[in-house]
Amino acid sequence: MQTLTIVFFLILLLNLIPAFSPPTWMVLSYVSVLYKPNWLLLTTVGAISATLGRVILAKLSHIIVRNKVLSQNTIENLDNLSTEMKKRKPLTWSIFLLYAFGPLPSNQLFIAYGLTGLSLRLIVIPFFIGRFASYAFWILTASQISNKLATESFDFKGIFTGYFILGQIVTLLLVYIFTKIDWQKLFREKKFGLIKKHPK
Repeated sequence: MQTLTIVFFLILLLNLIPAFSPPTWMVLSYVSVLYKPNWLLLTTVGAISATLGRVILAKLSHIIVRNKVLSQNTIENLDNLSTEMKKRKPLTWSIFLLYAFGPLPSNQLFIAYGLTGLSLRLIVIPFFIGRFASYAFWILTASQISNKLATESFDFKGIFTGYFILGQIVTLLLVYIFTKIDWQKLFREKKFGLIKKHPK
């Protein structure tokens, strides 16, 4: 139980970091191999703490980045996106569910969502479901492999460093592009374009 408590707060902290934090599924896999806790409890703790951390991160991105960093032009553009997303709640729900099933970093996804100002209630359940399923897969897979190989042979850092760095850089770039896309033009005219700066 002490191990799971430590894991909860560790995962919560990692999911509050905006960029370049170790993937949660990797940490949970490592804990599973090293300490062999009950996989169901570990998965549940991981999914709850990761979801809570990401929701707080999204809220902070709204309070800090949207209100204090973004230009008024960018905020107005994101408001146009928010209006369209409110009309497509099932689509937003599905996107977060499908994304959560995968191993890609989700910090930038929640930062982007927080910038829209949309309700966080819409994305909590699909993200939790997806992460629960993906964490269970990685934990069980790591446990199965560890039964055949020596624990010392698991070089998580060596295997996943390249994936981790590339994934973070790509998703950070996508968040930047996300704030620059002219969403009103995309939804109404079905044309891709970038927002233009207001003339001084």
